[in-house]
Amino acid sequence: MAGYTTTNPEWAVQGNSAVMSGIEGIKDTTVGNINPYLKSAMKPKRRMTLTEDEIVEGVVNGDRTVLSRAITLIESNSPKHFAKAQRVLQRLLPKTGNALRVGITGVPGAGKSTLLKLLSRVTAPTTGIIRAKGRIASLLEVGTGFHPEMTGRENIYMNGSIMGMTRQEITKKLDSIVDFAGVERYLDTPVKRYSSGMTVRLGFAVAAFLEPEILVVDEVLAVGDAEFQKKAIGKMQDVSKGEGRTVLFVSHNMAAIKSLCTRGVVLQNGMVVHQGTADQSVDFYLNHAAISQEGNIKDTITDKKTFITIDEIAINGSISNQVTIKSNEEFLDLCITGHTSEPISAEIKLFIKNMSGVSMAGLVEGRYKGISTKFPAGKFQISKKIKIPHFVSNGDYYIDLYLHQPLIQDFFYAPHCADLHFEGNFEGFGKPLIGRTDGFFGLETQSDEN
Repeated sequence: MAGYTTTNPEWAVQGNSAVMSGIEGIKDTTVGNINPYLKSAMKPKRRMTLTEDEIVEGVVNGDRTVLSRAITLIESNSPKHFAKAQRVLQRLLPKTGNALRVGITGVPGAGKSTLLKLLSRVTAPTTGIIRAKGRIASLLEVGTGFHPEMTGRENIYMNGSIMGMTRQEITKKLDSIVDFAGVERYLDTPVKRYSSGMTVRLGFAVAAFLEPEILVVDEVLAVGDAEFQKKAIGKMQDVSKGEGRTVLFVSHNMAAIKSLCTRGVVLQNGMVVHQGTADQSVDFYLNHAAISQEGNIKDTITDKKTFITIDEIAINGSISNQVTIKSNEEFLDLCITGHTSEPISAEIKLFIKNMSGVSMAGLVEGRYKGISTKFPAGKFQISKKIKIPHFVSNGDYYIDLYLHQPLIQDFFYAPHCADLHFEGNFEGFGKPLIGRTDGFFGLETQSDEN
């Protein structure tokens, strides 16, 4: 977090104690018995002014004398000294290791998004106190902090003003934000006309480039395409490593947490069940907490358009989020039922992921087949009969589910909506492959016929 913390705060206390002892010694001084403190005061004074380079080098190396003078400089009421202290601190932050990248994970309903809303001051805690030092920028849901009737440009300036930045400061960052988000062509279009992907890209760019001391990012990045996700993770690394700022990142993608984060936290039922390094936390999650508690699939929906209501989501005829695919079962039946207050053109999009959050297979026919089903206002039902690979492996996976208008927008997103256990397929006296070591499914050969 932004701010300055001594690596050994008691040094300042020791220095103050020495000064007080000197004052007491001077009070006890009698004529003819010059106190040692007075003798030391008569000695030629050493240079008290230190250059910025000397302060930075001394603090990094743990020099107590330099640290004491740096604290005096920071506490000074002189505008000149205060400006110097600010420059020193800006140089010190990346060097003293204040950059922090924390990955937060857990099964759906564990309290991850709620925790970030508390930290972002969207929701007040029922018990306890949260103390944060510095500006906080949050990307919690698609469209967070954006007014749909305002243009992209107006929303950028509005968000910057909320964070305490001047119009001139925001203008300096505008080109970088627009270039990163790739929305230059639509900058003066109302945000309500943006697709989900465009909204996420602009929201992340605003949060990252307006220089918050603390950047809070939820699983919402999953809405963006793979190229943008890679850019976003790279930017979060730059924000933390290069600029010495704190990043809090919620994700089910264990590979992303390992590559981005230095620390990890695992939540379960609103409680911290593990915290440690990113690698330790990922291992704990995969070994202890990766399987969701049994519940209703539709209850996992996080982001949804207001004009749509989802009544039921069923997999193989069951609304439970615990699904077992028997050996040699050929299909995965998925059915979504709901209501819409306006006509829509929609398709199902889903990804089957391993417990590390890596996609193993995807159903995105709206993208690679260019199909979409039109529904009038009112009740709708959309079903898919998904063919399972013939030699699918034995293993545990989960589904990320969307209802989307292909290449335009997402109507809802349900992360980790169901756990899938494949018993694995085989023939004759064979045995199924093991997903952890052999891959998601086995390949087949075909003999040449003459």
